[in-house]
Amino acid sequence: MTYQFDFAVLLPFWREFAMGVWLTLQLSLVSTVLGFVLGTFCAIGRADGPPWVKFVVAAYVEIIRNTPLLVQVFIVYFGIATLGIHVSANLAAVLALVVNVGAYTSEIVRAGLESIHKSQLEAAECLGLSRPQTYWHVIVRPAIERVYPALTSQYVLLMLASSITSQISAEELTAVANRIQSDTFRSFETYIVVGVLYLALSFVVRLAFWLFGLVVFVRRRKLGTAL
Repeated sequence: MTYQFDFAVLLPFWREFAMGVWLTLQLSLVSTVLGFVLGTFCAIGRADGPPWVKFVVAAYVEIIRNTPLLVQVFIVYFGIATLGIHVSANLAAVLALVVNVGAYTSEIVRAGLESIHKSQLEAAECLGLSRPQTYWHVIVRPAIERVYPALTSQYVLLMLASSITSQISAEELTAVANRIQSDTFRSFETYIVVGVLYLALSFVVRLAFWLFGLVVFVRRRKLGTAL
């Protein structure tokens, strides 16, 4: 049997695809920013916090990294509803993605923190920098710069993993595709288009991170050289 491709049937749904792409980018951006903040604080706590903080962060990281994202999404979405708190599927999706990527960010940033040589801390003390100044200028910022490529890859994976949130009806790209294929009965063509869109999104997100890193880190090096 020869299958006849017909992509023309999907043209009337271009607005739905566009909205799915837009919501996927929104979910990814919000989750990336909040996950980065959560992960950075967790990394600092695990690297230089009291024993109980180190234990809590280590337990959080191990639990999240050793359970499926889909299960985490279900726990957040249905767990919040069980407590009597009703939130939208999109908000539950963001919460689950933040919790998930925060754990991975924590380990990546912690590796960067541990790469800072003790001699740099000693030099900061000799210069009379306060502890917050030392942490920000000597430890955190250089550490993030070193692990920035790994963070970029992790956040691209986060964008792709956001497709799982379609299981709780978050209206991102995969959820839109599921609805379109059920209306057109053209599953093969629909998911080929979705695959191409995710591929394009991956390139766009990587380019955005590259440009952001270029502006932030190259400018920082230039300022450091000038000083």
